[in-house]
This record gives sequence, structure tokens and C-alpha cells, in this order.
Amino acid sequence: MIQPEAEWRAHLAEGRFMIQRSRSTGGHVFYPRIVEPGTGADDLEWVEASGKGVVHALTVVRKKDPAESYTVVLVDLAEGPRMMSRVDGINVDSVRIGMDVTARIVAEGDKPLLVFVPA
Repeated sequence: MIQPEAEWRAHLAEGRFMIQRSRSTGGHVFYPRIVEPGTGADDLEWVEASGKGVVHALTVVRKKDPAESYTVVLVDLAEGPRMMSRVDGINVDSVRIGMDVTARIVAEGDKPLLVFVPA
């Protein structure tokens, strides 16, 4: 059985940020899928993402002390797809739409997690 999400998480566990690309159309895909949205192409392969992106939209989740507030962002990847994540390594009030960011894989509990930091 094909499980694209499980494969994506396995790549993260190996320290690799991979996204899918159609061999026939060249279109990149995120979230992991079986076919390319819009074309239905089922020839998706895994390729290394550049890790570069730009913040498209954001919201701040404010927590009561001592918990830390964090940002939830939509990032436009250099390859084209948009993904949801958070921006670490900067004060939540300093994150801006249009900010260049770079992907990082961090460990959160026993799971790898993809986050972004300012570029």
C-alpha cells in the first residue's frame, strides 16, 4: 500500500526535507499525495527540497506564561508548493509576511518536525 505521508515522515527522520515532483509535468507537490493535483499525474518522485521559502501568511498563538507563544505560518516554498509550519529562532512579533525563511528539521519529543528560521 502506498503511504506518501509515512514516506515523507521517514525522510524527515533521516534528516532530509523531501517533496514530490511529477516526472511528466515537473510540478512539485506538497502535502504528500498519490497523484499531482490539477493534472492527475501519478508519476510522482521524491526530490530534495531547497529549504528556501517566503512567509505568505501568519498568525501568532499567544500562550500564558510560562509557555512560549509561537507563530503558525504558511510558507511558499521556492519549488512552488505552500506549506504550514512555524517560524523558530525569532521573536513571534518579528515574523513578517514576505520574510525569507529556511527550513530546519528539529526533534520534538520523539518525532522530527519541519520548522522554518529566518534566512
